[in-house]
Amino acid sequence: MRVYIFLCLMCWARSDKKKTCLEFSRLSVKDSLRDLFVPQLEMFLMMYTRNNFNCAEPLFEQDNSLNTNFNTSKKTIWLIHGYRPIGSIPSWLQNFLRVLLDQDDINLIVVDWNRGATTFIYNRAVKNTRKVAVKLSESIHNLLKHGASLDNFHFIGVSLGAHISGFVGKIFQGQLGRITGLDPAGPKFSGKSSNDRLDYSDAKFVDVIHSDVNGLGVKEPLGHIDFYPNGGKKQPGCPKSIFSGINFIKCDHQRAVYLFMAALKTGCNFISFPCTSYKDYKIGLCMDCDDFKKKSCPRLGYQAELWKDILIERIEKRSLRTTVFLDTTGTQPFCNHHFAIIMFPLKKAKKYFSI
Repeated sequence: MRVYIFLCLMCWARSDKKKTCLEFSRLSVKDSLRDLFVPQLEMFLMMYTRNNFNCAEPLFEQDNSLNTNFNTSKKTIWLIHGYRPIGSIPSWLQNFLRVLLDQDDINLIVVDWNRGATTFIYNRAVKNTRKVAVKLSESIHNLLKHGASLDNFHFIGVSLGAHISGFVGKIFQGQLGRITGLDPAGPKFSGKSSNDRLDYSDAKFVDVIHSDVNGLGVKEPLGHIDFYPNGGKKQPGCPKSIFSGINFIKCDHQRAVYLFMAALKTGCNFISFPCTSYKDYKIGLCMDCDDFKKKSCPRLGYQAELWKDILIERIEKRSLRTTVFLDTTGTQPFCNHHFAIIMFPLKKAKKYFSI
């Protein structure tokens, strides 16, 4: 009898140590239909580190203590998705997690607000962005009590997630370390004041990639630096016909996500050139990188913060926003190479080269 009790206790102790992995909310069209009559909003924080890459864990334990895998001295990336009209899991999510953790030894938190983004009423999802930001700020305050630092926080927001990041930044009065906006949502945000959308004042450094300015994205510059790949409009390799289905609608919008990932996992530098317009860039009027000193022109992606000090100075001292352009190919890893050919009339050529 004693042996039986002992074995039972051992089994209980082992099973108690097993942690259940969190999963991103799996929703469907049924949930979108249900939301028409019973609006829902829930937010879950899924924490990954190199110690638990294959098993998302809660950021806080049931007693509100901090997860032991969270290291307060390391950088923390917050990854926030956008509008999910039919509740599907973002197709890019798992790959994004992998490339981020391959790049850096960080705390990585996926903000799952699928119950709030899954609705046929886009305006409802827009209103939920501020509510999610408030919920997030409560968790951040808790993290700060445990010794975390706002300066170590990097928010990466996709579409509506970019504006959620901005609203969190406003709550903390621009003290977040960095916000990256990946094609911030345009509908209901284009033309709005800085208080109602992502803005460069929401963090110490804000970089934005615009890939669908004529569709689901926002056109105007929002950050310390704004990247416009292929002019920010039609992306090469994306369907040109509505008969291509849903990919015709979302391909350009999502390209910002895939470009950011490509910059992480390939050797492509995605060097971008400051210019007032894509037209001027295309005819070769914007090849000057002297303003950026020895660092050359800025690079799209994770490395953009290497130009942080110069870009902040351009805004603070000269009130000069930095908009940059680059061209990419239509297939992964999207790498393109730029060449400048300078042609001189024969008389000038003799003068310069002593022909």
